[in-house]
Amino acid sequence: MDIRKVKKLIELLEESNVAEIEIKEGEETVRISRNYPQNMQPQQYYVQQPNYAQQPMHMAAPAAAAPAEAAKPAHKGEAIKSPMVGTFYRSPSPSSPAFVSVGQTIKATDVIGIIEAMKMMNQIQAGKSGVVEAVLVEDGQPVEYDQPLIIVV
Repeated sequence: MDIRKVKKLIELLEESNVAEIEIKEGEETVRISRNYPQNMQPQQYYVQQPNYAQQPMHMAAPAAAAPAEAAKPAHKGEAIKSPMVGTFYRSPSPSSPAFVSVGQTIKATDVIGIIEAMKMMNQIQAGKSGVVEAVLVEDGQPVEYDQPLIIVV
């Protein structure tokens, strides 16, 4: 198998959430698996071919991931979490102001955003009253179930 194909497979693996991929071409087999280091050391990929020993190929880990997570401030309030998977919108339309902003006082029945799921727009209510300490999700960002959206004190 051509080394350019192996490099392309490694790039595809990096861009996805796939941990391992195995490709067979005739009698040749290439298996690439990703090791997730706990302390953000360089990632290793193993290329295995018949009659060859496994050879680690070192690739640099993304440097921006660790400092961004370390820089997140600790919040004192309670998180209002996403009730579903979808795309979060902070305002009803691109030209409208956001439903909530930092420092704003909200009631439990106030809408804090919209989550689009399966072409349906679902208004998300705060569920608790207080002052918005932080908005954790950007407009148009995909969100997961139970992901914190905003912090209320």
